[in-house]
Amino acid sequence: MPAFDIITDSTANLTQKLIKENSVIEIPFPYFTEGKEPSFCTLEEFDDVKYYADIKNGLKVTTSQINPQKYIDFFRPSLENGRDILFIGLSSGISGSFTSATMAREQLAEEFPDRKIELIDSLCAGLGEGLLVLKAARLRADGTSIESVVYSILEQRNKLYQVFIVDDLIHLKRTGRISNASAIIGTALGIKPLLKGSEEGRIVAFGKIRGRARAIEAMAEKYFTLAKNPELQTVGITYAGCREDAEALAQKLREKMPPKEFLILKHEPATGSHIGPGSLALFFEGDSDVRTK
Repeated sequence: MPAFDIITDSTANLTQKLIKENSVIEIPFPYFTEGKEPSFCTLEEFDDVKYYADIKNGLKVTTSQINPQKYIDFFRPSLENGRDILFIGLSSGISGSFTSATMAREQLAEEFPDRKIELIDSLCAGLGEGLLVLKAARLRADGTSIESVVYSILEQRNKLYQVFIVDDLIHLKRTGRISNASAIIGTALGIKPLLKGSEEGRIVAFGKIRGRARAIEAMAEKYFTLAKNPELQTVGITYAGCREDAEALAQKLREKMPPKEFLILKHEPATGSHIGPGSLALFFEGDSDVRTK
């Protein structure tokens, strides 16, 4: 049995296969279509083509942070079984859920004073969060202590670069998930904003490219310029109803600087509702200051 439990939320964008193989506990992140919460489905079951097409055609999707009680409900069984907890959650820069997790820990710490409850703000969304979860699971499998895993993941967090493109900024603007007002540019002439995760875990725009093909090239160039020892790392790509573009991006990287492995996955529905149809995201490791570039 693993030395401690690793818990994350479904915005980590991991398949059930990866979750089970790595003995991770997943908390479903709430989202609502036309005001109703759909039944939770795994990433394998998720029909991204239909979901993102429906959003493009006017489907209204909203999200809600995970409340403290839900965290308590998921944390408690581990603690009752004498297990410590390492929780890795969605960036506090785009959601208040991490604050809820902190409130849950404070309550449970009084009830279980002999147990460790470690919380890590991933400062990531989507598969960026998931890659940190998978690294934590690998370290745990190697017998690393919970304290050392926390140290390693906090160090790794600063090295994780997240770059993505969207078809339309309207979704990020509508939900207030984009930080810099200068990013609010029109897309009528085919101008595509380049977006990234900042040092504070927020979404910021840092460039504009005319045309989707050129925008995908620009993503690849960021990898060629900033990736550190790609042959030793897992590179993540997620797509919102545009798998062909994800495969094309992976091929560009594979031809010039192939990583150890790729994870190419559908972008899950909760955070996906904020970035919208046609979004394409790339996640890789760089230097410790890579998020500033």
